[in-house]
Amino acid sequence: MSPALDERDRIRAAMDRILDGQPQHSNGALTIVALAAEAQVPRNALTQRHTDLKNEFYEKVRARGETPDSEKRLRQQIRKLKELRAADAEELRRLREDNEALVGALHQAVTENRHLRQQLAEQPSNVRVLPAHGVGDKSNRGYR
Repeated sequence: MSPALDERDRIRAAMDRILDGQPQHSNGALTIVALAAEAQVPRNALTQRHTDLKNEFYEKVRARGETPDSEKRLRQQIRKLKELRAADAEELRRLREDNEALVGALHQAVTENRHLRQQLAEQPSNVRVLPAHGVGDKSNRGYR
């Protein structure tokens, strides 16, 4: 028997054992990894050389009304990603609201600042500049 035929026979026998719930060399999961382990062949034997057997395995799993484990994991991952996307959308909505509030507060502060500067410019100045004394002049510092 050629190695390819032997490999195909081992894959088919492994398929039957897994689907019957009697795995001998794997955990019995409905995955290509478990099928390859059960058939004692490399995984790429199913993903590259015997893709028809891989598809046949998945068809048999679906025909029994079951969902392959890989599909279950993908569906769970899709659910989690949708939840994350919803949470991100909510956070983005809140950030946009915060941004609008901050822009409004900044505009109000700029307007008030402009108004206060205008008031300051219009008031007569009560402040007088005192004449500067020399650096060495100690007469105003209480030295005698």
